Amino acid sequence: MIYRTRIIAGNWKMFKSPAEGSALAREIVAAFGDSLATEVVLCPSLVTLPAVAEVLLGTPIGVGAQCMHWEESGAYTGEVSAPMLSGWCTHIIVGHSERRQYCGETDEIVNRKVKAALKHDLAPIICVGENLIENKAGRTGEVVERQVRAAYEDVTAEQAQKTIIAYEPIWAIGSGRASTGAEANSVCGLNVRGVLTNIFGESVSQKIRVQYGGSVKPGNIAEFMSQPDIDGALVGGASLHAADFVSIVKNAA
Repeated sequence: MIYRTRIIAGNWKMFKSPAEGSALAREIVAAFGDSLATEVVLCPSLVTLPAVAEVLLGTPIGVGAQCMHWEESGAYTGEVSAPMLSGWCTHIIVGHSERRQYCGETDEIVNRKVKAALKHDLAPIICVGENLIENKAGRTGEVVERQVRAAYEDVTAEQAQKTIIAYEPIWAIGSGRASTGAEANSVCGLNVRGVLTNIFGESVSQKIRVQYGGSVKPGNIAEFMSQPDIDGALVGGASLHAADFVSIVKNAA
């Protein structure tokens, strides 16, 4: 059995100014000191990222960006590229449902971003998940498997081992209604890791970490972490409060 280091990432979305983000990062750093049993990544907004990266420099906590363009440079007003982020970040969130819904990101765009991130040594946190209508129609497996296959198109087995997948049922994000641990594990094991096994083989798929995301809280993280195919969490609202986020990380360990 392959041991996979647990990873908790905080997605701050469009919250926290540079000053607020620095203060939150300092609180989190102070709570953990110099060592962590679980890998931790903070993903602030782009404008807050440099301030947070400065606070986290020399600590065991990583920095992630929330989005990027797939091209290295060009006339893409308002965008940022992987080479621009590589000096600041260790991770990049790719294909979040809010980017797919509000910014028109397709499976093809997600795949381009995954490959761009890997080219510049950024670990992509690839988000997949179904909406409520798809869930009610029994299409969860179909949707998630399609998204996973598309994200890894033309990605090598060696590259795949540097990625992370976050299964986030869209109906659970910010709703306060989380999936159960057993339900989430079924999707993560069958529709995520199962597809990765089909693409890359079991030895590779067993090395790729799979997170759960969607109304993760201090009180339910242990339920998810007790599941064999869930290796961490992508945390939204609870990551904006130091006490909650610290509790999630500690309970995950």
